[in-house]
Amino acid sequence: MTALASRPAESADPDPGDRAGRGFWHVVAHAFIALLAAAGVAGVYLACVRTSLGQSVDTLMMQGADVEHERVVQVLDRALNGTTLASLVLVCVSAAAIGFIRRRADLALAAGLLVIGANLSTRLFKNRLPRPDLDGFPAPNSFPSGHTTAAASVAFALILVLPFAIRGTVALIGAAYVTIIAIATVWAEWHRPSDTIAGLLVVLAWGAGASALVRARRARITGVTARPNRLALLLVGGVGVLSALAALLGIGAVVLSERMLPDLVSGRFAFFAGAAAITASVAGIFAIWVRLAAGDRPVGSGSTLASAQPAPAAD
Repeated sequence: MTALASRPAESADPDPGDRAGRGFWHVVAHAFIALLAAAGVAGVYLACVRTSLGQSVDTLMMQGADVEHERVVQVLDRALNGTTLASLVLVCVSAAAIGFIRRRADLALAAGLLVIGANLSTRLFKNRLPRPDLDGFPAPNSFPSGHTTAAASVAFALILVLPFAIRGTVALIGAAYVTIIAIATVWAEWHRPSDTIAGLLVVLAWGAGASALVRARRARITGVTARPNRLALLLVGGVGVLSALAALLGIGAVVLSERMLPDLVSGRFAFFAGAAAITASVAGIFAIWVRLAAGDRPVGSGSTLASAQPAPAAD
């Protein structure tokens, strides 16, 4: 796991912008990302639920999930069956306990805020948002995905409270797990791809907001903002880019099939295009969260700033 830990800063004296009192953007940038994620939820809803084309493409990607590979079916089925309320609550309690054990009550409270806030928001949206029947497939509103929100919020909480040295490893495991859960809900026809992507954005919005609160509390503490895990970002980013390209091409073909060339693509092709979009979304959002969750590092021992004030414990 230590292979995924970020290298310590080589310079003893950090850049002025990384020192104590790191300025307005040190806190506000996280709040701004929270607002962008919330706007993303609204955008996905308007595009995929409130338009006939969005509904048609979304539903086609869900209905095309006729995967017959025995091993794949087993993985998806076990992922859904293993994601129970009791197991998620246990992980959440463990995450909070880790924060308190590390004497970082602010991280424990922020983790609890993002988990509770994200899951309550998802439940509220699912119960309150209207879903007009524009694609001839009447069904109750399933936007956003509760399973995806729960899995992603727990993964985010663990990344936030665990020691800095192992966050990269946890992020990779968490991203893989959330991807399987999200795709499994579409495979089981519980959710459309847009539902899962919206669930991820809800979690990012609450996570970024909670992170902004933590940074506001620690804004004047002497230290530098730790660099995120480079290897984790490289792996997640690579998967995200490849998946995004596949998703753009696949969804473009599905849209073309819906509008101009009926039966151009099969239902299975549409499902895999949706799965690629989900994978790209998970990768991108986890990459953002790894960056947002990067904590504070003490300044170098040789710096004037370090000798003047005690350095904080690393996140």
